[in-house]
Amino acid sequence: MLRIKDPKVSVPFYEKHYGFQLVHTYDFPQWNFSLYFMAILPEGVACPKPGTKESEEFLWKMEGVTLELTHNHGSENDADFAVNTGNVEPHRGFGHIAVMTRDVYAASAELEKAGVSFMKRPVEGRMKGLAFAYDPDGYWVEIVGRSAESTVTNKYTLAQTMIRVKDPAKSLHFYRDLLGMNLLKQSDHSDFSNYFLANAPAGSDAKMIFEPVLELTHNHGTENDAGFKYHNGNDEDDGKGGKILRGFGHTGFLVDDLEAACKDLEAKGVPFKKRPQDGNMHQLAFAYDPDGYWVEIIQRGFSM
Repeated sequence: MLRIKDPKVSVPFYEKHYGFQLVHTYDFPQWNFSLYFMAILPEGVACPKPGTKESEEFLWKMEGVTLELTHNHGSENDADFAVNTGNVEPHRGFGHIAVMTRDVYAASAELEKAGVSFMKRPVEGRMKGLAFAYDPDGYWVEIVGRSAESTVTNKYTLAQTMIRVKDPAKSLHFYRDLLGMNLLKQSDHSDFSNYFLANAPAGSDAKMIFEPVLELTHNHGTENDAGFKYHNGNDEDDGKGGKILRGFGHTGFLVDDLEAACKDLEAKGVPFKKRPQDGNMHQLAFAYDPDGYWVEIIQRGFSM
């Protein structure tokens, strides 16, 4: 989930440039926000008209992963509104989402011609063959290459969500051992390591599958710094009297039995921000991962 300034800008951006479809919308005027769930669906798959009971049912039963955009009403008219992209000190934490495509160079050239701004083109920097573009709110969108052997025919697929973690041992235990994800690949570099996890079978090639991965980035040495902490995108007080910035909201996981899943996690020491019985929505909960990122846990087949 990412917070956005103006859905009339962000929704068409992802539709036009990356092939996302708007799957479903929720409006909560009583709480002054709206949600927009977007997905890249397999070719030939179409969703019902967004905002209908049919699209709501499609959303919570579909296979695959959505990008949730949250709009706080009025932000589109606030000249001072800005999101925390997660990549600027002292609010670093969330890094980016990524899309996968067959030819990164051709796709990047096409996107730039269409007016998309770039932080890094595929020919730049020490890591050639991948690019980073900006979305309308300044979030990074990485563009990575799909394996030539992949049978996926979509021009783009949602490839990953990247978050920075302090201690990979703790984070891997949480996402792999407690949430059931599989570690598909570990990539070690001189000063950082990347861990790619998914619900795909162990041994799957992240560059060939349709399903996106969760990328955990560990900058070496942070695990030994007692005072080190990443910003989770939701904390409203930076403790320094500066401007409050919120951006990345959470990852989300569907479960078959919400109450049982939450009891199991809590018994294993996982702290919760919201248990199913708390608040107005009893079909979802929010847990904290080891870095304080929010993890939404949702009853499969959820409906308002």
